[in-house]
Formats: sequence, structure tokens, C-alpha cells
Amino acid sequence: MKTIIKLFTILFAMQMVHSQQLVQNIDDINKLKENEAIFINKPLKDLLKEIKPEIRGVFAHSDPYFFNFKFITREQRIKKEGNRVSLFVYVQDMIDWKWENRPKGKETVWTKEDAEKYGNMIVTGISIVYPRN
Repeated sequence: MKTIIKLFTILFAMQMVHSQQLVQNIDDINKLKENEAIFINKPLKDLLKEIKPEIRGVFAHSDPYFFNFKFITREQRIKKEGNRVSLFVYVQDMIDWKWENRPKGKETVWTKEDAEKYGNMIVTGISIVYPRN
């Protein structure tokens, strides 16, 4: 009996290690909205772990409280290149985002420090916005 329990424990652990991220590419971004219930009342870092494409830009807003994540650079947005989809993640608390304290020329770049600072914020909603062509 102990052997069977150990076997199931090992198999379960291996499955968890090899599980894929929900969003493998930008075309999968709608899966976040489809599975929104999984992320509601959970830390932002849990949602961010499910996104494989690099977040290249972010805008933070304080009324209501949300992050607007972009997957292309500012230059690409200006030239209207790449997939310009926006991921809006609403959070429970006010976002302490001071534009004047951000590095000059990189105010909208999402960093590892941002992920650490804001990762424990509680998600209250998700929206996906596709640009008009």
C-alpha cells in the first residue's frame, strides 16, 4: 500500500513539474479570460506565471485599479507592428505606480522588480482588448 501511495505521489509531482503554461503565445491570450475564475482572488504572480510570451510594456491605472499589459515594444505600437492585443488585469488595491520614479525612457517597461513588488496584489478581473485594424 505504501508503494502505491509513493508511486502516485511521484507521478503527481512529475505531472505538476511538466505542466505547460496556459498562454504559450499571444494567440492564446483569450484563455486567460476563459479561465478567469481560476485567477480571481489569487495573487497577480499566479496569473503572470501562466503567460509565456514576454510582457514588454505596462501601464498602471488607479481608478479603477488595473494593469494594462502589452506584448510589443513602444516602437512597435507606434508603427502598428506586431500583435497589439492588451491584457487588462484588475486588482483589489491601489497601485503605487509613480511615473516620475521610473527609469527615463523605460517608464512603461515591465521589470522583474515590478513583478516582485506587485505580484501579491489580488486579481479581481481580467479583460482582453483587441485593437481595431
